[in-house]
Amino acid sequence: MSGSGHHAGVTVMCGRFTLTTPAVELERRFLVDLQGRHVPRYNVAPGQEVLAVVAPAGERRPARLVWGLIPPWAQDPRPGPINARAETAAVRPMFRQALRRRRCLIPADGFYEWLRREKARLPVFFRLREGEPFALAGLYERWDGPGGPRWTCCILTTRPNELVGQVHDRMPVILRRQWEEAWLDPRVPPEELAPVWEPFPAEAMEAYPVSPRVNSPRYDDPGCLAPAGPPLSRPGAGG
Repeated sequence: MSGSGHHAGVTVMCGRFTLTTPAVELERRFLVDLQGRHVPRYNVAPGQEVLAVVAPAGERRPARLVWGLIPPWAQDPRPGPINARAETAAVRPMFRQALRRRRCLIPADGFYEWLRREKARLPVFFRLREGEPFALAGLYERWDGPGGPRWTCCILTTRPNELVGQVHDRMPVILRRQWEEAWLDPRVPPEELAPVWEPFPAEAMEAYPVSPRVNSPRYDDPGCLAPAGPPLSRPGAGG
């Protein structure tokens, strides 16, 4: 999920994703009540509101968070980092409190990375082979200002698997299902979550180039996913 430039001194490396799965499937998969409502998203961008799953008191509930973490101690609500490096989040002042007490699931069913070719940036879409939704590892915070509380989030990244590594040197942390409960539970210390940082298996994913429409957050429609070339070769797929 890559973008360009920097946010608050953090290189943007995971900056667009999709969530096109119908509400009823999301409710079943993530055990939350969306009241049957979800607008399909084909190009979620930083600064926009994203669907998240939180469980501060042990019970899952949906939340709407702005993508770009603002820590509680920030002087003003300027957009914060959209990513946190999983390997160093525990020691970064920006992220360490959220890593201990405010972890969330960010549902997605695909993400984009950009392949740099000379001066062009070519978008590539990554998803699970069966197309099912998955949970990205997120952190969230509350910032209190004159206009009331503002809830924001960021997505953790890790080293890439063999598929994503063909395009980018980082990838979002995709949570394996067996780790989702522990990730949501603030009683589980970060020290016990190291296995979460392992890259999601490349064999379970697929990728293909898509339309450059996705380069602009103005476009958020099925055309963003239109194939623009052959699929990337997958490790172990014989080609």
